[in-house]
Amino acid sequence: MSNDAHARPAGPGSGGGLTVPAPSHAERTRTLLASVPLGTLCTLTREPAGYPYGSLATFALSGGDPVFLISELAEHTRNLHADGRASLLVAESRPGDPLANGRVTLLGQCAPVPEDARLPAREAYLARHPGAAGYADFGDFAFWRLTVSGVRYIGGYGRMSWVDVDAYRGAQPDPVAPDAAAILEHMNDDHADALPVYCRAFAGVSNVGSALMTSIDRLGFEISVQTPEGTRTVRVAFPAPIAGKADARAALVALLREGRAKLANG
Repeated sequence: MSNDAHARPAGPGSGGGLTVPAPSHAERTRTLLASVPLGTLCTLTREPAGYPYGSLATFALSGGDPVFLISELAEHTRNLHADGRASLLVAESRPGDPLANGRVTLLGQCAPVPEDARLPAREAYLARHPGAAGYADFGDFAFWRLTVSGVRYIGGYGRMSWVDVDAYRGAQPDPVAPDAAAILEHMNDDHADALPVYCRAFAGVSNVGSALMTSIDRLGFEISVQTPEGTRTVRVAFPAPIAGKADARAALVALLREGRAKLANG
């Protein structure tokens, strides 16, 4: 069951009681995996038997399944030969409270990539990790694939769920994600005066002490707001989905004009 209080707000400070469109957890999962190329591969030890064993591993996605290029000498590879059950934990590393960052755990069976799927797996991996081309053909290295059968997404406090695997496979990364950090920095550094306007006009927060834009995606953006009652997160939707940095600028400017007019007219 999905739990995402920020995407389904109600009451003052969260969109006036109306549902505010937000990316699904499947989309958020694919976006996070597209932005972080390193994770913790967890296998089961051989001796002593059955203990979770975590090791860092670079990966790429091929058809939604993580692909690894790993050595036969690695402990996790030896573990996988004995028992293919595994998981991959991938986490954001943004500044601030680490538990407020997003993370994803993918579970499934991990096995060598079959011959008929080796080329797309290789292309996907080397496209993301071109430096691996120098040892990809070494005899003691091979491509392995984690066939995903379970997906757990945690997007910080109050945002978590087991994601439907079919929905995960069908989802795409958010197109704004590559530019999100630059947009947030620009808004918080150069247009901080716009943030209280968004909160007052579109989220019903009348008493804004300070505000910080914390995320942006194709459907809208989120702001952390300090109020006399404490910190709250509000979400503001774009009138229509956006596709990148230029669209984001135009949409944010238009919303600011609309918000100022709305507040001026009472």
